[in-house]
Amino acid sequence: MAHVVILGAGLGGMPAAYEMRAALGSEHRVTVVSAVDYFQFVPSNPWVAVGWRQREEVILQVAPLLARKGIDFVPRPVTKIDAEGSRLEFADREPLAYDYLVITTGPKLSFDEVPGAGPHGGHTHSVCTVDHAQRFWAEYQTFLQDPGPVVIGAMPMASCFGPAYEMAFILDADLRKRKLRHKVPITFVTSEPYIGHLGLGGVGDSKSMLESELRGHDMKWITNAKTTRVEAGKLFVTQLDDLGQVFKEHEVPFKMAMMLPAFKGVDAVAAVANLCNPRGFVLIDDYQRSKAYKNIFSAGVCVAIPPVEVTPVPTGAPKTGYMIETMVSAIVHNIADELAGRTPCTKATWNAICLADMGDTGAAFVALPQIPPRNVNWFKKGKWVHLAKIAFEKYFMRKMKTGNSDPVYEKYVLKALGIVRLAK
Repeated sequence: MAHVVILGAGLGGMPAAYEMRAALGSEHRVTVVSAVDYFQFVPSNPWVAVGWRQREEVILQVAPLLARKGIDFVPRPVTKIDAEGSRLEFADREPLAYDYLVITTGPKLSFDEVPGAGPHGGHTHSVCTVDHAQRFWAEYQTFLQDPGPVVIGAMPMASCFGPAYEMAFILDADLRKRKLRHKVPITFVTSEPYIGHLGLGGVGDSKSMLESELRGHDMKWITNAKTTRVEAGKLFVTQLDDLGQVFKEHEVPFKMAMMLPAFKGVDAVAAVANLCNPRGFVLIDDYQRSKAYKNIFSAGVCVAIPPVEVTPVPTGAPKTGYMIETMVSAIVHNIADELAGRTPCTKATWNAICLADMGDTGAAFVALPQIPPRNVNWFKKGKWVHLAKIAFEKYFMRKMKTGNSDPVYEKYVLKALGIVRLAK
């Protein structure tokens, strides 16, 4: 009997657990370990931040869901990964041995790289977790009584830019509904070299389309922005030119700010010798397996992917939901092959397919593969994307509740995107 342990219960960990349980025989054991006892649908957090969703609508308690599938669950933070001894260590329970470890922890949010940043003792908000989105919503309700300038964007070394654009446009839509937009100047501050870069070197016509949307929604922007520190009500930004030289210094005033942080690997993962790169992301081969430990696999935001290009202010490459699902499926097939005595041979597609909500419309992009040059390089906008993202939220939450896909929502999402053929 083999024991497969999945570290993390998020967008990668929960599908990994379900797929692993379905693929392996009953003689094998599957366990999920997570620092928290709930699953959160992270793409809905910008909606939570403006009160369009409640916490209970975007989280699920995972213990009963996993139990129904015959999957064990340990709701404890891991203090150490003993990779040589193939076991996880905890502060308050016995170590857990594994035959295979699948790391899907997501990132550590590195607010401390910019002094004064972050929702815990700093001056900026985040939508990276449902807790952070709720903090924004709590302050936002007070803000609405006496509105003022808002800053939205992404810090140096950020790799996930989509939620920043979503937050800017969703906030704009909410303020317009409240007839308060005229009281709230919005500035978009991003480490991207240009609007619509997205950490991908742009996708299709993303630059001109997103610039047009920002203009149409009366938002100003600063690109090549190296945020250096944050004080109460003020963001300090050094703007670089295309050669990486200082172009302009900015002091951007705000009454509320949401700045996505840089990511790093979580401490227990980053501390394992030879497992990670200097940022703490897991180094993997073509089969999602650690280059140093053959019984460790990894998927999602916690894996090491090089930037698609060098930028004046460092940016990372995003790991989108579709890419994460293909990573998970590859891991499941490869572990199943090993247990059956076959050589692992399944690779993830690493294609980027993304839906970004913009309040009452939206933008979708397809980058096949994610890293250029691409076979497909496509970016479109329209109300159908907004509707497709709502459908996808319902589809994915139902999938997490039941462990099965909902064919009704799945068909709608794929039809709305019009990318069934492209995704194959």
